[in-house]
Amino acid sequence: MQISGATALVTGANRGIGRHFAAQLLERGAATVYATARRPESVDLPGVRVLPLDVTDPDSVAAAARATGDVTLLINNAGVATGADLVGGDLDLIRREMDTHFWGTLHMIRAFAPQLAGGAILNVLSALSWSAYPGAGGYAAAKAAEWNLTNAVRLELAAQQTQVTGLLMGAVDTDMMASYDVPKNEPAVIVKAALDGLEAGEWEVLADETARAVKASLAGDPRGGQKT
Repeated sequence: MQISGATALVTGANRGIGRHFAAQLLERGAATVYATARRPESVDLPGVRVLPLDVTDPDSVAAAARATGDVTLLINNAGVATGADLVGGDLDLIRREMDTHFWGTLHMIRAFAPQLAGGAILNVLSALSWSAYPGAGGYAAAKAAEWNLTNAVRLELAAQQTQVTGLLMGAVDTDMMASYDVPKNEPAVIVKAALDGLEAGEWEVLADETARAVKASLAGDPRGGQKT
């Protein structure tokens, strides 16, 4: 995937990682960058084309696909973290996680697939696709589903030569993680690694040591060092 000259669409582009994606795509010479958000007035990045989009609303997704028609790179970045646990958490919050990360990503891919022949998709995942901790059960389950969705659509879109790349990382210094007192990656660094990997044709980009360590641990005993 060559970013220079591409027509890209970024979901959740009004802040955090999504805004950095839109900015770096412009810097790398993308011909057009559609920056989408549920509240389009919140997108303040010069040089982009702003579109309203709610990935959890199939009608909104279809309208965005009709408004473009020429997207060659789709970046599924829109996300939410509700803090819901699976056993005792609010089921509506858990559904919101799944509606955003799994169903929202799937709606986008299905709607934009005809435009993406010979192009690429980048799904923003998480090291929690392979792990979990109390307070993030809903998020982890939704990201695990999105990770395997990424693997499945890669196979399904191979015939039309659409590259499908997953981005995985630990905590990133964004509004979503503001209340967590943990080491955090700079979003610009994560986005650069993602776009470098995309242009190199990588299927998975492990953007930090956390993602690499969690993936490496999957071959071990699932009990790890956890207390029971």
